[in-house]
Amino acid sequence: MITWEEITDLQPIASRTIINSINKGRVSHAYLLQGERGTGKRDIALLLAKYLFCLHREGANPCHTCNNCKRIDSGNHPDLHWIEPDGQSIKIEQVRNLQKEFTYSGMESNQKVYVIQDADTLTVNAANRLLKFLEEPSKQTTAIMLTENGHSILSTIRSRCQIIELQPLPPDVMNQRLQDEGVHHLEANLLSALTNNTKEALSLHQDEWFAGARKIVVQLIEMYVQKPEDVYLFIHQQWIPHFKERTEQQMGLDLLLLGFQDILHQHIKEDTTTVLLPKEDAKMERAMMSFSKEQLLFILQLILTAKRKLKQNVQPTLVMEQLALQIQR
Repeated sequence: MITWEEITDLQPIASRTIINSINKGRVSHAYLLQGERGTGKRDIALLLAKYLFCLHREGANPCHTCNNCKRIDSGNHPDLHWIEPDGQSIKIEQVRNLQKEFTYSGMESNQKVYVIQDADTLTVNAANRLLKFLEEPSKQTTAIMLTENGHSILSTIRSRCQIIELQPLPPDVMNQRLQDEGVHHLEANLLSALTNNTKEALSLHQDEWFAGARKIVVQLIEMYVQKPEDVYLFIHQQWIPHFKERTEQQMGLDLLLLGFQDILHQHIKEDTTTVLLPKEDAKMERAMMSFSKEQLLFILQLILTAKRKLKQNVQPTLVMEQLALQIQR
């Protein structure tokens, strides 16, 4: 079971902040944990919830063996509530139901905890409803909000939370972990650039869909170099059929971003390591001749904008069509 000591190895500032508040008896009524995928947001939320409910605490660490700890691990504790997006967003009905639940006494104590996953997906109405909930905190109610994009959350909500900023896991640490699991160092370079989560990286490594996604992204970049007039057709025949789900579409754009970053890095410093496109290859040479540094910087901004549009639920086919045409110009 994960401990604060293990969290400290990965997130020293965040863990020290929370441990200090625990030791001083000043656990906040609301936390906002913000950081990229795989930075440990869920682990920290679970560990904090366990501490609050644990029957046999050992300092800041829960015991992991009491009935409360075990039920939290299994997702069956009656006074710990998880709120996750219903479809693409967290809706006002979900917050209403949470508030209703919290009007009742705790099933086994007065302590209650709620965790809001992907808090940046709260609709405006849901966010305003949650704000009212946060404005009148109960001493024994703790809110823990998790997000990859904290700046998308209402400033009035942010101001009522203790913000814990989680840092990306250093790529070399992640890379070494993957190599220790038997992943080739070149593949480990790519996976550690995509995620900070070891389990997710190993899952991608064994996933045929991911292998196909990587191939399509490389082909698309080659298409821009050799047959830019066919890019639009390629998007409809290859890209859209393969990247169907929202998470897959985001992954496709992440890979595309890494591919163009590889080309830019070779422009700037030829001895730098690439993560998607092989550097010792005629294709890299052709790509470097096809795109100037200024064009590559512009393309990277376009891809980042496309990623934001997907987050905002813009129609995915439209996002890719626009991106394809913008890169061509």
